[in-house]
Amino acid sequence: MIDPLAEVVTLLQLSAGHSKRVVGSGPWQVRRSEAGQPFYCVIIEGACRFESEAHEPIELRAGDFLLVPDAYDMAMSSLVTVPAGIPEAVPVAIATGEFRVGDPDGEADLRMLIGHCRFGSPDAALLVSLLPNVVHVRGEPRLATLVELVRDEFREQRPARDVVLARLLEVLFIEALRSAAGTKASPGLARALADERLAVTLRLMHEQPNRSWTVAQLAKEAALSRSAFFERFQRAVGLAPMAYLLNWRMALAKSLLRNGDQGITDIADRVGYGSASAFSVAFTRHVGVPPARYARGGNDVAAAAETA
Repeated sequence: MIDPLAEVVTLLQLSAGHSKRVVGSGPWQVRRSEAGQPFYCVIIEGACRFESEAHEPIELRAGDFLLVPDAYDMAMSSLVTVPAGIPEAVPVAIATGEFRVGDPDGEADLRMLIGHCRFGSPDAALLVSLLPNVVHVRGEPRLATLVELVRDEFREQRPARDVVLARLLEVLFIEALRSAAGTKASPGLARALADERLAVTLRLMHEQPNRSWTVAQLAKEAALSRSAFFERFQRAVGLAPMAYLLNWRMALAKSLLRNGDQGITDIADRVGYGSASAFSVAFTRHVGVPPARYARGGNDVAAAAETA
């Protein structure tokens, strides 16, 4: 059986960025613009506050895990109110891979592990649109254990380090997404897969992207009325059913074009288009370049198309 979540995470091509330990004391605030890098954090001791443009503020406590697949402007701060006029904190290195924020001489009231990873896929923006904006998990010790393993691999120069890190990050990503699944999670693929009726339709779209799906057909598979299915899907995923299907078809098509193992006609059939010309029109409209040019240009054209 096709697993949509695993497919999306695999196509993202996670790789290691960096990881560090942070100790906090007293009032402090740090604001960062991360340029779309995936960001994760686990609170070991104490508490702090997380804010971003894409999500309401979150109070993080010991044992909490936070994942932001597409981090841009965000801020972290102490729960103690930062007095007006106090400049943003500059993390100070106190040991290899360890930094301190806030009062340099005060007793530590926060310890956390934070890290970044990278998406190797040129389709990252498209694929990330299928995931929640923010994943907040509480009370899952497995995640803290995985983060510790990631941190240990960062510090040590063992054989096959990059391979191990890539696998650990994939597991960490999937574990975080499925741990946060449910009605309280941010809209995205993981939340929809927790809904048994929507999960049926998502697996069908991933198993048979070449089928001429309609909202009515998908609603029937979910045993829901057309209107109930449409509303439920959009609320859970954050996209309308046909918009999700189009995004997935284009992500799959781009992956197939980069691999170069199939011709455009075969790829058009694989992703649900009756002819190469129909596929070319849809691909060009969605991606910004024709599929033949995309296939010839490799990652340079892919990157240009993503930023066009």
